Amino acid sequence: MSDFNIEEHLCNAANSCLVVIDIQTRLTSAMPIKVLVRLKRNINTLLQGATTLSIPVLITEQYPKGLGPTEPEIVDLLPDNTLKFEKTCFSCTGADQFLQQLKATGRNQAILVGIEAHVCVLQTAIQLIAEGYQVFVAADGICSRNRENYEASLKRMSRAGVAICNAESVLFEWLRDAKHENFKELSRLVQ
Repeated sequence: MSDFNIEEHLCNAANSCLVVIDIQTRLTSAMPIKVLVRLKRNINTLLQGATTLSIPVLITEQYPKGLGPTEPEIVDLLPDNTLKFEKTCFSCTGADQFLQQLKATGRNQAILVGIEAHVCVLQTAIQLIAEGYQVFVAADGICSRNRENYEASLKRMSRAGVAICNAESVLFEWLRDAKHENFKELSRLVQ
C-alpha cells in the first residue's frame, strides 16, 4: 500500500480558494499583449468556475492609488461575496485581515493567479506554504514583464513545494468527473 495521498496533489473544489493577485490597470499595461490576453482568458475561466462551484475568491490590489484599480473585465466576473484586500506589502499574507479571512473559509488549498509572478505571486506562494496551505499556481494565469523573471519564479516556487499547474487542470480537478452537474457548462470555457 502506498502512502501517496492524491488529495495533496489535486485541486479539490470543496477545499479550494482562488486568490487573484494585483490584476491592476497600471501593471497590466506593462505586460506584453500576447501574455496579457492569455492571462486574462485563464483567470476569467477560473473565476467563472469558482463562481459556479461556490469556491471562495480573494482578490488583492497593490497600492491602488499608484497602480490603479483591478481590470474591469476581472471585476465583472468576481462573485458577489469576493473578499477584497488592498496592500502595500508584496505578499498577500501581509495585507490586513488576509490570512484571517483565508483561514475563516476553512479551506486549505490556495489556487494563485496574478501579477507579477516573480514578486507578489512568488512571495504569497512561499508565505502560504509556510502557513501550512497547499498552494497551486496556474502557470498560465500568472505573468511578469519579462520571460526570464516568470520562468525563474516557477522554478523557485516549485522547489518550495508549490504545485505548478494550469487553469484547465485546475478546472477539471475541481470537476473530477464528466458526470459532474456543471461539466458541460464549465468545459465550454476551455474550448
